[in-house]
Amino acid sequence: MNNYYNLPPTPPSYAESLDQRVSQVMKRVYVKMFLGLLLTAAVAWGVAAIAPEFQMTLIQNRWIYWGLFIVEILLVLGISGGVTRMKPTVATGMFYLFAIVNGLSLSLIFVAYSLPSIFKTFLITAGTFGAMSIYGYFTEKDLTKIGSFLYMALWGLIICIVVNIFWANSTLDWIISIAGVLIFIGLTAWDTQKIKTMAAHSAGFNPSALATIGALTLYLDFINLFLYLLRFFGSSRD
Repeated sequence: MNNYYNLPPTPPSYAESLDQRVSQVMKRVYVKMFLGLLLTAAVAWGVAAIAPEFQMTLIQNRWIYWGLFIVEILLVLGISGGVTRMKPTVATGMFYLFAIVNGLSLSLIFVAYSLPSIFKTFLITAGTFGAMSIYGYFTEKDLTKIGSFLYMALWGLIICIVVNIFWANSTLDWIISIAGVLIFIGLTAWDTQKIKTMAAHSAGFNPSALATIGALTLYLDFINLFLYLLRFFGSSRD
């Protein structure tokens, strides 16, 4: 990793402490991300199983659904922009609040898709995400250029999604789905490497804050990858 920044060789004793810091931060990242995903899944399934009337409310009143979406955006912006100034408990709480709100929105997938296909897609997503995150963590290749390209592609994808809301073209919808899968597979590897790099070169930076922003980043990669894969592997409810 030092070669990316033209840094001198790292002394053995410092390298050991550096590896420990990176390892500790990454463990926190994955634990928080896992808990966030677990919370989202529990809320989404709980709404579908216990409060199906809430799902119908979201379907019949789209402004409520968009209101939840706006709250999610505000929470992401708040965490991303203020994580270094917040108390660690506040930033972590906002992340889990985001996971809960996202779970409310995602409860609608249980209306559109069968439970077995949702579970199957989740396993496929977990395997794909895990493989790409491991690659991003251990590869010695600098993924910065790839990551920059993927973020530009992501903006292009968002524009296409907005256009297709009004155009409703099925061919474009499939192109968007394929592009979404490829983009978030790549972003998973790049974001993992980016978080690892931040952990390695952030002496004095609050590990909890870094773990929260890292967990949020990988959480978003996982959720988006899952939703795009669901378009291919999801089966409609009978």
